[in-house]
Amino acid sequence: MKKGIVMLLLLALYCVNYSNAQDNKPSKTQFMVRGYGHSGLDFVNVNGDAESSYVGTAFAPIFMFKHSDKLMFESELEFALEDGKVQVGFEYADVMYIVNDYVTVRAGKFLLPFGTFMEKLHPAWINRLATKPLGFGHGGIAPASGIGLEVRGAFNIGYSKLNYSVYSTNGPRLNLGVDEPEEAGQLIFNNFEDNNNNKAVGGRVGLLPFNNSSVEIGGSFYTGIAGNEEDSLYGNVGAALFAGDFSFVKQVPFLKGIIDVKAQFTQSNVGKANYYELEPGDSIPTKYTFNNQSQAFYAQLSYRPSMLDVKVLKDLEFVGRYSTLNTPEGSVWESQQTQIAIGINYWLTWRSVLKFSYQVTDIVGGHDAVPGESTKITGMYAHWALGF
Repeated sequence: MKKGIVMLLLLALYCVNYSNAQDNKPSKTQFMVRGYGHSGLDFVNVNGDAESSYVGTAFAPIFMFKHSDKLMFESELEFALEDGKVQVGFEYADVMYIVNDYVTVRAGKFLLPFGTFMEKLHPAWINRLATKPLGFGHGGIAPASGIGLEVRGAFNIGYSKLNYSVYSTNGPRLNLGVDEPEEAGQLIFNNFEDNNNNKAVGGRVGLLPFNNSSVEIGGSFYTGIAGNEEDSLYGNVGAALFAGDFSFVKQVPFLKGIIDVKAQFTQSNVGKANYYELEPGDSIPTKYTFNNQSQAFYAQLSYRPSMLDVKVLKDLEFVGRYSTLNTPEGSVWESQQTQIAIGINYWLTWRSVLKFSYQVTDIVGGHDAVPGESTKITGMYAHWALGF
């Protein structure tokens, strides 16, 4: 009996000491807040109608929590001033688990690795110009984020490197034009709840063929059913998107600086469907259809003379971008757009930049266009972006 009591006391003492030892161990949990903010002044002229405004004031905090060496969480919010109101955007929030050196699993809402622009280049302090290329953002044809599950990773192949991503998300939704007749046939990617039981499947493979990782060549796909399965007319309308991207970043001694080249081609194919348009004065809608294929392309070149001895010059960056967007012939939103943008940036620090750019966009078509006429939009932008 006494031996039993002694053993219990010794066991209790051991548990207390063990618990105290565990409490005194350094925690592996870490919390970090990163993000970016930007603001600017825009001068825009649309066919001779000019206006100017301070715009773009935005704050995008990124919250990162490391629970352990393998388990992490990240999320980004965006607060922006638009149309006289504060708009709050829920950009992404996902849980990550590192299985091993070659496999990482993400779940939640995450930026889609469809090409590289939206996942890696869109933040204001990383994007070398004040605007996005044609085909991205509102009215664009490339998906930005999705809710689902992703497996990604990277590994070496000799001196080369290969990265990959495979994911499944709630698929895109087909805009039937009921509320927005001018957008009938477009894809809506912000699908928080899927409108059918078919999930979108996508992925990207990127190859870095040289051991200095100066070049990356990538290919992406994204496919799924876009129609509502409860609607027999559109239940089988699918969507298939493809993209190819290219990146070259290298310090070139004879140019005394860094050359940065980015490019991406995107094609969107949506299955054939009938849409309805009510013309002014008519009581019965007119049925129409079209080959629903869109294409977008952009190529960007920047040069920063970082190897010069004069600080004012080495902190300058010169950038030019060419982009196009062609939307389906026969649709209400049919257009052929071409954009040329040039800019000069001044880097105050490695993550704070003043951007001055000039941009010309020529648009033929569009739902507001007069047949036979084109729209010319010129813009001058002065923006200040800061990453933290």
